[in-house]
Amino acid sequence: MSITYISERVSITVLAVVAMAAFIAHPTQAQAHESFSEGKVKVLYHVDSKDPAVAKYAMALINKHIEAEGGPDKIDLKLVVHGPALLLFDKETIDPELKKKFQLILDKGAQAEMCQVSMKLFDKPLDKLAKGFKPTAHPVAVKRIADLQREGYIYIKP
Repeated sequence: MSITYISERVSITVLAVVAMAAFIAHPTQAQAHESFSEGKVKVLYHVDSKDPAVAKYAMALINKHIEAEGGPDKIDLKLVVHGPALLLFDKETIDPELKKKFQLILDKGAQAEMCQVSMKLFDKPLDKLAKGFKPTAHPVAVKRIADLQREGYIYIKP
């Protein structure tokens, strides 16, 4: 075997290894591409804490995220609420600041879903919750969250 032949084989092997390393280092490229729908980034915010500060923080983050993306026409944003967080959105007892922040994100195009199982567990149907929620597409919120991630939504949990 000539030195040139060995040198070419080593070069090809090195290039193959570098290409594989680049692919492994960025396995989410396909996911990142899938996270765009009609030019919109797809984002899922998940709130399940009974802490009002966490819910207010989540609403503030969502508002800033919508602004950072360039407005409602640049982002497909879903908020999924379940568990004890449901109680924070009772229309009779909702914190006025939380209510204001929640309405702001709805006005900016965020879509809010409430877990169907949580509504049953806490005996709080949609008409007893802050206006703007729809039931989760799947009765179990964690299943809905997994489905949205599978659809390419980027997951954020404040």
